Amino acid sequence: MGSPHTHATDLPEPATEQGRDGLRALLARPGGAVVALDFDGTLAPIVADPRQARAHPGAVPALTALAPKVAAVAVITGRPAAVAVRYGGFADVPGLDRLVVLGHYGAERWDAATGEITAPDPHPGVAEVRAALPALLTGFQDAWVEDKGFAVAVHTRRAADPQAAFEALRTPLGDLATRHGLIVEPGRLVLELRPPGIDKGVALKRYVRETGVEAVLYAGDDLGDLPAYAAVGDLRADGTPGLLVCSGSDEVTELRDRADLVVPGPEGVVHLLHTLAAHLP
Repeated sequence: MGSPHTHATDLPEPATEQGRDGLRALLARPGGAVVALDFDGTLAPIVADPRQARAHPGAVPALTALAPKVAAVAVITGRPAAVAVRYGGFADVPGLDRLVVLGHYGAERWDAATGEITAPDPHPGVAEVRAALPALLTGFQDAWVEDKGFAVAVHTRRAADPQAAFEALRTPLGDLATRHGLIVEPGRLVLELRPPGIDKGVALKRYVRETGVEAVLYAGDDLGDLPAYAAVGDLRADGTPGLLVCSGSDEVTELRDRADLVVPGPEGVVHLLHTLAAHLP
């Protein structure tokens, strides 16, 4: 396996001192560290049809190599937990018995140990928005609606001009969400209408408190990951070292600008997880 100093050149160097502190803490005390990861764009390549998304072929092997060596591994996603588990291939995997999937930005939780999902009742505004969307999208035939149960997402990736459709829909979808007590979360050519008060930052902080860990790594790729980045910033301010990883893309630069470490998409994330596992006892 190797000590934290073995093959040191294989580990990328974070660009910031806080990131280097976070990596050192993870290497020094892996049993007190949580590794938290977004799903789409981080563990799974972005595809035109979200229903066709699947985890990178190396994702489960990398998680299996790393998970037994750290305190906890969590996947935090806007998708329903059951969908992320299915698309990720996370169920009944030896070595991933402590994996947790926090779906719907933490509103749902799936525990690998039991295979059970816990979730609250859905917000009534979601059903109202779901019913109103067909009329609102009449002029946007190429927009595709993804029903997430606890949220509804409108994708423009299939449109003739995806960015123009995205921009044209921001205001009307924002108005619709406001009328029904929801918020709009923009992402990579997707606008998601969901209840307020739940985001990846809230989910990450809650999970860190629950596990009592001493270091955290978070990897994401999209605007929906910014609250988790902010949560790591808050944890750092409170004395918990953290490492922010960006699964890099040319579509979203906000995370890249704030990350301690940028890797080339899901393939880079998988490589980083494998490399970390190789450096831990």
